[in-house]
Amino acid sequence: MNHAHHHADLTEILDLDAEILAEHTAAITAWLPLKTPPRRIVDLGCGTGAGTFALIDRFPDAHVTAVDASVAHLQRVREKACARGVEERVHTVHADLDDTAWPELGSPDLVWASASMHHMAHPDRALRAVHDVLAPDGLFAVVELAGQPRFLPENAPEDAPGLEERVHAAADRRHAGHPTHRGADWGPMLTAAGFTVEGERTVTVNIQGATSDAIGRYALGILRRVRGAAAETLSPEDLAALDRLLDSDGIMRRDDLMVRTERAVWAARR
Repeated sequence: MNHAHHHADLTEILDLDAEILAEHTAAITAWLPLKTPPRRIVDLGCGTGAGTFALIDRFPDAHVTAVDASVAHLQRVREKACARGVEERVHTVHADLDDTAWPELGSPDLVWASASMHHMAHPDRALRAVHDVLAPDGLFAVVELAGQPRFLPENAPEDAPGLEERVHAAADRRHAGHPTHRGADWGPMLTAAGFTVEGERTVTVNIQGATSDAIGRYALGILRRVRGAAAETLSPEDLAALDRLLDSDGIMRRDDLMVRTERAVWAARR
């Protein structure tokens, strides 16, 4: 897969993620233990803006600085801001958060990091940087997915029941030599960086999507990406079954799809 196509796929997945999980994201923003509505917000690793626009909607007086390493994602955020008529309230910053020197981010009342912290090579350094940049009494919200979402019933597909779990297990084996912080407990790391953890919760996502075109496209995009990591260690039979699901978009024609995952949330005060 060439890089541009790979990036286009990821952009669509992030947009679908924002659309499908919008209610869950809104519920997280409503739960945050804020003392006063934030006026200056930073969205770290904003992707295509799922958190940025959830926060813009939740806090009508706030301005959001959206930070990401991808120029294409930031362009998408700007396009969405213009389409929604909130371009005056959204500022984009291109930055690699693994760099030792961070860009000037002001003194935000709220920093939001959704599915971005686990990508960091030095998360302890990043946490200290967030601590230093936050306004006194400011809040830091860390949101992480518990692994990739699942879409198929356990007894599916008919020619290879349980395929989805085997595909994810194969992808996990491939990634075993590349440790990430996916699935980490951020509570102790936040405390070590000087924060007081004021709230933790797990949000269970279980969306039935029998007639949802968006869920079909989301499942197709995610499983195509997982196939890239799983192909080397999957059995030939399972790889063939997976390709039947993905070829000519067989998964899009299923009427038994759902989205099952969990999101873990930590709210920490400076």
